[in-house]
Amino acid sequence: MTDATTPTEWVLTISCPDGPGIVSAITGALAARGDNITESQQFGDPTSGLFFLRLQVVSSATREELVAALTPAFEGFGMTWQLDVVGRRMRTLLLVSKAAHCLVDLLYRERSQGMPIDVVGVVGNHPDLADIAAFYGKPFHHIPVTKDTKAEAEDQLRALVEELDVELVVLARYMQILSDQLCRDLAGQVINIHHSFLPSFKGARPYAQAHERGVKLIGATSHYVTGDLDEGPIIEQDVERVDHSRAVADLVAIGEDVERATLARAVRWHAEHRVLLDGRRTVVFR
Repeated sequence: MTDATTPTEWVLTISCPDGPGIVSAITGALAARGDNITESQQFGDPTSGLFFLRLQVVSSATREELVAALTPAFEGFGMTWQLDVVGRRMRTLLLVSKAAHCLVDLLYRERSQGMPIDVVGVVGNHPDLADIAAFYGKPFHHIPVTKDTKAEAEDQLRALVEELDVELVVLARYMQILSDQLCRDLAGQVINIHHSFLPSFKGARPYAQAHERGVKLIGATSHYVTGDLDEGPIIEQDVERVDHSRAVADLVAIGEDVERATLARAVRWHAEHRVLLDGRRTVVFR
């Protein structure tokens, strides 16, 4: 429990039907306590009719005291809300197959760049990346997946998520499709990364196909996972321009760089509670 005598910086996110008085109700309750708001971002979506707010506030209150002070506003406006300590490391499980670039990047950022995640394990459907997990001191769990064992493998994954108290699952180039049921079980808690060639260039050699067609842009998309394959709410996207002089190997290397950077931003923003779901879209307070 937070020591009530030591000020703590909290992050509060809310979403609710838009209307007058929302910001006043929240900030007024905090001001009445003498709390200090250090960061504030808001957005009203005229299409969905929803309002979104992210605040960082320094307070000497415990979590229970803050919630009690804000509950009249939460209930009065029908708010969906989250309250967390700024910078708390989110318990994260990384899922991988054979490509190492996203795994290495996230583990490095966690260790050396203050990425606010606590990687509690790495799951691979192949054993190829176990040595990388070991280098960073992370437990590696080999859960093979075949057509006949997919349900059993997902049961093992679900049990691991519960056992490790996982808050976020990252598909760091995990080349398996999650079942609709698992997507529903972990809704809003699974982030994926993929190249931008879909749906044009499918299959095992998308960069070779892209090279044959002379693509001029290489990009990546990071999104929440849903039962609609690669069509979940988008968190972040990025592109790099290329030209005719680039070989297939160059396109692969550039694509890997874009993928790891795009995924890292998406994971960081999620862990910092900067991403709020707005139907099939996201609101991202950078």
